[in-house]
Amino acid sequence: MNRILAPSLSPVGIEQRITRLRLWHVPLTSHTAYYMAEGKTCDTVETVVIALETDAGLTGWGEVCPIPHYLPAYARGVAPALQELAPVILGGDPVGSEALMARADAVLPGHVYAKSALDIALWDITGQTAGLPVHALMGGRRQDSLPLYHSITCVEPDEMARIARDAQSKGISQFQAKLGASGDWQTDVERLAKVREAVGPGPLVYGDWNCGATTLDAIRVGRGAAHLDVMLEAPCRTLEDCARVQRATGMPMKMDELAHDTASLLQAHGLGIMDVVALKLSKFGGLSATRRARDLCLHLGAKMCIECTWGSDIVTAAALHLGVATSPSQVLNVCDLSGYVSPRLAPDAPSRAGSRIVPPDGPGLGITVDQDRLGTPDLILD
Repeated sequence: MNRILAPSLSPVGIEQRITRLRLWHVPLTSHTAYYMAEGKTCDTVETVVIALETDAGLTGWGEVCPIPHYLPAYARGVAPALQELAPVILGGDPVGSEALMARADAVLPGHVYAKSALDIALWDITGQTAGLPVHALMGGRRQDSLPLYHSITCVEPDEMARIARDAQSKGISQFQAKLGASGDWQTDVERLAKVREAVGPGPLVYGDWNCGATTLDAIRVGRGAAHLDVMLEAPCRTLEDCARVQRATGMPMKMDELAHDTASLLQAHGLGIMDVVALKLSKFGGLSATRRARDLCLHLGAKMCIECTWGSDIVTAAALHLGVATSPSQVLNVCDLSGYVSPRLAPDAPSRAGSRIVPPDGPGLGITVDQDRLGTPDLILD
């Protein structure tokens, strides 16, 4: 087996190579079942955690948590992809993630969700080697804390209003209302109206179909809710259909599932449907690729939600490091993903305080994973 043996040099002169990769599958249970359009649900979902170890005694942590039926990603596909990449990973230089990730792309094109966990772990090691938090390596800290939004499952309108009021009582002022689960556009209008009434004027409210609406239904909802001061999110399966909805309703729009690389960002911006975009680490392939997407969005002037699809403390910490290194004027919000699920994997991971959250300050990701909660690894490569 051919291995990349070029050593990395830490500030104290320690050469490093990756010597082992461990992988776990961990079920995460949501605080509530999330119902979405087209019958999609998110309740108990399997996350994939990896640990990269170096011969200098450092361990870097990564995580990816694909939601079933949500994106072209599969939790049980991560291990085979990393096994395919073993000749690149083992013996590789862990410092300076993008060099190793470029070799990974040459060996295995695509499979960006699996590479996302690998890239995060490499950034963790790089930060530990430098003795700096990841956000310091991403351009420096631009803000002390980050604004949170609260996602509301698609249930009866009155219950969604109650959830919104409860989140607002804790300081939240941005609300994502899931739409489409009941399959009738009139109830979706009522959902948006009840949530808007519950939180009053001022807070941001947006309705999210997760690409599960027809243009007809999305346009009818948009026109029915046009007087409410709300934003629409990801109504349809194609960028062109989302643009039809925006033209017909004149409402601001957020992109999510359909924005996943440079080409899709540029196309969505050109179509005028990227007032806001969700940059999710696993969609782009980790911190390295998402940082490049972040920089393009800064140039295009789009507001950003910086997060991932789902997950616990590891991926949440990674997203927060990128978020805090981004211009405050263009960070719309972030998501405290690990606050939505159990078990928590790192006792020193960030937790929300009211409507905001602060990333860890320690070297690398700045978290200490409780390996007892992970149990026996499902895969070891060495």
